[in-house]
Amino acid sequence: MMPRRLRTALIGAGTWGRNVLRILASISSIDLRCVVDPAEAARARAQIIAPATPTTNNLRQVLDDPTIEALVIATPALTHAELAIAGLSAGKHIFVEKPLCMSLEEGEKIQHAAQIADRQVMVGHLMLYHPAVQKLRDVVRSGELGALRYLYATRVNLGTVRREENAWWSLAPHDLSIILDLVGVLPERIAVHGAAYLTPGVEDVIFAHLVFPGGTLASIHVSWLDPHKRRELTVVGDRKMVSFDDVEPGEKLRIYDKGAEIKTEFTNFAEFVALRHGDVSIPRLSAIEPLQAEFEHFAHCLLHSTAPRTNLDSGLDVVRVLEAGQRSLQSGGLPVIIS
Repeated sequence: MMPRRLRTALIGAGTWGRNVLRILASISSIDLRCVVDPAEAARARAQIIAPATPTTNNLRQVLDDPTIEALVIATPALTHAELAIAGLSAGKHIFVEKPLCMSLEEGEKIQHAAQIADRQVMVGHLMLYHPAVQKLRDVVRSGELGALRYLYATRVNLGTVRREENAWWSLAPHDLSIILDLVGVLPERIAVHGAAYLTPGVEDVIFAHLVFPGGTLASIHVSWLDPHKRRELTVVGDRKMVSFDDVEPGEKLRIYDKGAEIKTEFTNFAEFVALRHGDVSIPRLSAIEPLQAEFEHFAHCLLHSTAPRTNLDSGLDVVRVLEAGQRSLQSGGLPVIIS
C-alpha cells in the first residue's frame, strides 16, 4: 500500500507563496490538491512551478471540499486571522505563516476556533527549523553555554519595503521566535524605538530591548533600509558564547570557548577579572533547506496526530511580545510590561 499523504491546499501564491509552493509540490508526504489566489498572474506563475496542481480564485470551493484536510496560508499578515478562522470553521488543519496574526485579540479568536473545531494550527516560524538554530538550541539546552547572560540579533537589508506592516511585525518575528525558544520564558518587559523614513506611519527601522526573568537581556535590530545584508544572532553565556550568521555560506554556527570571571583573590587590579580565550568549534550541520524541514514536520505531525513544534501557543507568545512592543513603539519607547 502507498503511504497516506496529507491532502493540502495552498492559499496565496505571491512573493513568498511561490517558495512555499515549490516545497509543497516536492514533498512526498503532501498531496497538494489546489492553489488559491485572487490574482491571475499569481495563478499563472503557480502553474509553471507546479503544473499538475490546479489553481482557482474561489476560496469557498476549497473550504467546502471535504477531501482537503489542511490549508497552508501564505498571504499578507493582515489576512491571516480571517483566513485561519475560516479554515478552522470548515474543519481544516491550518499552517499559517508568521506572524500568526496582528493582535492578541485575533490570536485568541483563532485559538477559540481551533478548540471548537478540534484541529491543529502550526505557525510558520521558519527559523526554528533551520539546522543551525536547532543545533544552537541543543547547545543551550545541554548547558554547554552555562547560564544565558544576553542575546542580540540583527536582521537588516536594503530589501522589500512593506506598507501593510512595519519592520517590527514583518522582520522581528523571526528573531523573537528564536530568542523565546532559547530563553524558554516570556520577557518581563520590552522597550522599542523606531522611525518611519519611507512611508509615514510604517517604521522602517526598529531597535528593541527585552528583559527576561532572572536578568537575561536581549536586543533586536531590524530594518529594510540598510546598506548591509545581515542575519546574525549572538548568544553569550557565563561559560561559552555562540554566533550564528545565516548569510555565511558555510560555517554558519561558531561556538567560542571564551568567558570572563571575577577572582575572589587578587593582588592587583589587573587580576580582578580572569579572561579565558579557548578554542572555536564549528559544528557540522544538516544541509536540509529550512522550508523543506518545516513542511515535512507539518505533514508528519498531522499524519501521525502529534503536536507541531511551532504550535498555536508559541505563535501566540510571539504575538504577545509583538503587541507589547508595538505599544512601546507608539509611546515613544517607554517600557511596557508583558503580561
